[in-house]
Amino acid sequence: MRAVVIEQPGTVSVQDVPDPIPGPGDLVVAVRGAGICGTDIHLLDGELPYDRYPIVPGHEFYGEVVDVAGDIDRARIGRLVTVDPNMPCGACAECRRGRANLCERYEALGVTTDGAAAELVRVPAGLAYDLPADVSDVGAVLTEPLACAIHGFDGLPRRPQDRYLVYGAGTMGLMMGLLAADMTSEPVTVIEPNPSRRALAESFGMRAVSSPEEVDPDERWESVIDCTGVVEAIEDGLGRVRRGGVFQCFGVTETDAMVKLRPFDIYRNEITVIGSMAVHNSFDRAHRLAQVWGDEKLAPLVTHGYALDDYAEAIRTFRDGAGLKIAIRPGGLA
Repeated sequence: MRAVVIEQPGTVSVQDVPDPIPGPGDLVVAVRGAGICGTDIHLLDGELPYDRYPIVPGHEFYGEVVDVAGDIDRARIGRLVTVDPNMPCGACAECRRGRANLCERYEALGVTTDGAAAELVRVPAGLAYDLPADVSDVGAVLTEPLACAIHGFDGLPRRPQDRYLVYGAGTMGLMMGLLAADMTSEPVTVIEPNPSRRALAESFGMRAVSSPEEVDPDERWESVIDCTGVVEAIEDGLGRVRRGGVFQCFGVTETDAMVKLRPFDIYRNEITVIGSMAVHNSFDRAHRLAQVWGDEKLAPLVTHGYALDDYAEAIRTFRDGAGLKIAIRPGGLA
């Protein structure tokens, strides 16, 4: 089969590699769509604490089951599935206390083991969620990032009529905004310098501004969510949380980034600061919600499609910040 292979940090190519062979309890999935996200870039640049190169990237994907092994019902062959890429060990201290997303022996398809930037991928059957025959393609491609957004939203108070401020109108910021909009009749405020992304946020009914300077300095929000990972945005957002409110670090900063804050304000205003890491008890909800939202809400978020052999061009498009979600189509473009 054809697959994207990162030989070592900074070296990536599309190669002919052996087809995956399912072991007991595995499926083999013919990939229909695989999204590119920041994790793929970090993996390509050698910025993750894993050194398992060469590796096939790709952890946001769906496709058709084409083979099974062991006691897996062969009736699953031909079904469309979306796949949770995370493979917690289930035995470490974090897993045993119900925090599998913080697993001490972290494993994930497309991150620590071969993923879906390929024509075929082997997956544990228990991670595959059946999709309807009339599948929403964009909903299926976006299931994994939506599961991350839902986990992030699970950490917020989610009180009716709370007001939400989101920094960044990329794929994740818009998803967080859409989830927030379902909780309140108050417009979700989004700060985003990119005019096309602001326009998309506005098309979803959000109030979009280009910079913090456009927001009343005295305005405060119950939930402030940073989806940029930019230090300046985080520092600004911490000052915009209403007393008793929550600030969430959802975006990924550089590992050595430092933020200035006034601990007295955290104390005096009883502000809660929380993080959100990957997927946690949210994939099943995401795979159902993505199909409910379908093309109506999600189609604008998938802006580019590339054939597998054009992976390098897709990465350049991602790095340039053009569009939103970029999908790789190993079976070819429709």
